[in-house]
Amino acid sequence: MAPSALSLETLKSAFAGQQLFEDKTWQVSPMPWPLTPAEHKELQAIGKACLEFYQANELLYLRSVEGKNLLRNRKFEAPWVADYLDRGKPEALITYARRKELRRNVPAIIRPDLLVTDDGFALTEMDSVPGGIGLTAYLNQLYREAGDVIGGDDSMIDAFYEVLAGLRPDESDPLIAIVVSDEASTYRPEMDWVADALQAQGRRVYCLHPGDLFPLGDTLCADIDGNPQEVHVIYRFWELFDHAQIPVAQTIMDLQAEGSRLVVSPPMRPFQEEKLNLALFHHHLLEDFWRENLSKPSYKLLKRIIPNGWIMDPVDLPPNAVLDAPWVGGKPITHWEQLAEASQRERNLILKLSGFHENAWGARSVLLGSDASRDEWREGIREATADADKNLYILQDYRKPARRKHPVFDAEGELRHPHGRVRLCPYYFVQVDEARMEGILATVCPADKKIIHGMRDAALLPSMVRAAETEES
Repeated sequence: MAPSALSLETLKSAFAGQQLFEDKTWQVSPMPWPLTPAEHKELQAIGKACLEFYQANELLYLRSVEGKNLLRNRKFEAPWVADYLDRGKPEALITYARRKELRRNVPAIIRPDLLVTDDGFALTEMDSVPGGIGLTAYLNQLYREAGDVIGGDDSMIDAFYEVLAGLRPDESDPLIAIVVSDEASTYRPEMDWVADALQAQGRRVYCLHPGDLFPLGDTLCADIDGNPQEVHVIYRFWELFDHAQIPVAQTIMDLQAEGSRLVVSPPMRPFQEEKLNLALFHHHLLEDFWRENLSKPSYKLLKRIIPNGWIMDPVDLPPNAVLDAPWVGGKPITHWEQLAEASQRERNLILKLSGFHENAWGARSVLLGSDASRDEWREGIREATADADKNLYILQDYRKPARRKHPVFDAEGELRHPHGRVRLCPYYFVQVDEARMEGILATVCPADKKIIHGMRDAALLPSMVRAAETEES
């Protein structure tokens, strides 16, 4: 398809008629974000690697819990893995996550955060409760005439339905509830849009509040058109740290324990939602485990794109031991507080909460050491170590996003070509052992921003494949 730029009038009209985020605005561009064929191919491979990672992570956690050997030909147990992943979680949720009925149950939709750097992609997080599904699907439709948009037309919302309906193959017309919590209400408009789009196709998909669900016998029901109807699949759009504020979550666990066929995705398994899993990938003691349980191409790919990371667990060490941690002053450290003395160059690190906390999503807890004052950095280290018995933090090497040009309309409606920094969020829809990429949301932030997220002065765009390799501006 020959690309065709969208006019500012077309974009303004489209967004005026559809509010996809509550009280959110962003910059607009006439063109999708362009990917080279090589980048597109690698993004497809990343989906397969992420799925393998989730599957191997489950195996790692459950073997750690059960005290089983992690390796095929060598004795190695790691009970500390489960301790890290369960830390600070309610006992009932831990017990539920280990249920045999949930084995091999991974999120239906996987979305990694990928920074575009001069050295390729950098995978900084994997999100199993991803926002932006409705927004990306809408942008795919809006920009489909502007190029070979990935997930153009209805393919993204079709994939959303297919993977969820596939969780209940015994139902020819399953009722699917997209359940959005109050804490996640910013995303309700886009999920309303998804449900409306699928209802227009004749699908029984509804965007509901947790309070709209109620038990009836051994089923969970919702009032649909004045009648209680059984819900077969829940797409969970609430974070597990909010578990106590979602009474229906306990009802779901009770019903499933009694034999209900209700399916919830992403599954309520907190160990799958910890950022520290990426640090475990680089843990020197676990290298052989990952090599054994990932395909060779996926292992090599993840090894290249996941920045090195460390789990900040303050422990007392014997005099002859050092921490697996960044060095300070060219020497290994023995306690995390020594990081406070790191030089600005040595502080080229990202500090953030691992999970199960209201500040562990978005950019709320993220601190870039090289961009912080020494006092800010010292305080960040102090907070990370003070609460480690309940909420672990991780450190990651910071990989700076590259400067890339892309056309954007400014506040006066003039088309500019500023440099920006880019994060790509591909959406992979999981069926059995396949992860299909059906959309990629690009966030293009001003070049002076060090941490990329959906801010007012960023452009949010779908992604397309360029016809051929071209040299960057």
